[in-house]
Amino acid sequence: MNKRQQQKIIPSLWIIAERQSEYRPYFVLYAIDWKRAGRLSWEGWDRLHDLLQFHVPIRHKIGSTRSSSQPCAKIAKKAIFLSLNEEQFETLEQLFYQPFSKKRWKEFMKQHCKLHKKVST
Repeated sequence: MNKRQQQKIIPSLWIIAERQSEYRPYFVLYAIDWKRAGRLSWEGWDRLHDLLQFHVPIRHKIGSTRSSSQPCAKIAKKAIFLSLNEEQFETLEQLFYQPFSKKRWKEFMKQHCKLHKKVST
């Protein structure tokens, strides 16, 4: 996705995924824009505390020239938290980078969400 396309994304779904492994946990933040079929991800945290300190650059309006950021702790209040094993995390990664399919996303979320939050379309 190029820079101009990134500027058009307004996330409607946030996912914080924890990959559980035998060595250490690994956290990833995903943002999905259902309307424009856009996806962004930020990864690389070994501790949830460090992820929550991260300032996520987001846009509130399409075409806005201002770029603002919010701490992930604020976004985490509305995010879906997934705790996945290695195999499930690999499935999520494949789903995230494949061509966009709402049906596959809904199926994945139904299987792995602890809380039954409705995935908006």
